[in-house]
Amino acid sequence: MSPSLKQLRYFVEIVDAGSFSLAAERLFIAQPALSRQIKELEGMLQVVLLVRKARHVETTLAGRAFHEAARRILAELTEASAQARQVERGEQGTLRLLHSSSVPLTPACTAVLREYQSAHPGIGFEVSQASSEQQALEIAEGRADLGLAREPLLRRLPGVDVDPLYSERLELAVSSAHPLAQAGAVALAALREAPFVSLPHPDRGGLSQRVAQCCQESGFYPRAAAAISRKLSQLALVEAGFGVALVPASLKRMAPPDVRFVPLADAGCDTRVVLLSRRDAAPAAAALADSLRAARLAQ
Repeated sequence: MSPSLKQLRYFVEIVDAGSFSLAAERLFIAQPALSRQIKELEGMLQVVLLVRKARHVETTLAGRAFHEAARRILAELTEASAQARQVERGEQGTLRLLHSSSVPLTPACTAVLREYQSAHPGIGFEVSQASSEQQALEIAEGRADLGLAREPLLRRLPGVDVDPLYSERLELAVSSAHPLAQAGAVALAALREAPFVSLPHPDRGGLSQRVAQCCQESGFYPRAAAAISRKLSQLALVEAGFGVALVPASLKRMAPPDVRFVPLADAGCDTRVVLLSRRDAAPAAAALADSLRAARLAQ
């Protein structure tokens, strides 16, 4: 059996006050009740903590050690309680933000994070990558707070809101040695026989699924290259000459030096980024979600 917090507070108050009578006055309890609590505490610990003198009490060697530990425990409890209240009010804690590899953290996005953190100095960020479906699952199960994903999402989870943020054009990524590298624009139909370094996963949405949708609207399904990837590494495969890729314009700043981007002549070849969040999000996460919705993140 362990001492109660009440007993710790009573003991510390007696030592700080120097007497049972003064401590009883400060605690607004009867002195006999206070004495009984300390007697029970000493019996539980099987040590003598206090020695009564004529007008004051003195701590034994064990009492002095116990007093230091008790004060530390009470101080840590007070701090923990304050932190819990701050987290509940959205003033302190860590927000976990996930994003797809095809949704880079653009300067506009990081500017929102910087502005939010400046206004909420007790809030930190933990940022990592995950697929669209994994983001939704992590948020639904409370392991993440917000997600930045690309449509389509193949599965919607209860309790997870999906809000559109912005759309951007898809562009053709080719190596600098590719015949289309210097083209002013290219029609999707011209890519019917081109090897694509990214193909959709049957159980995942996101960029690869959107690319396949666009190709199917032009009458064909993308043909697989000898090496494929659904991650940002597909641009390295493009640079190496394995094939082509359709990617959002925002990935240009992350592309290897020998990758060229060619606009698509077809209308409607765009991709939309959405924000994933819990419907019952904590105040801090809800406030950041509002900031992201209000910002022009496509810049």
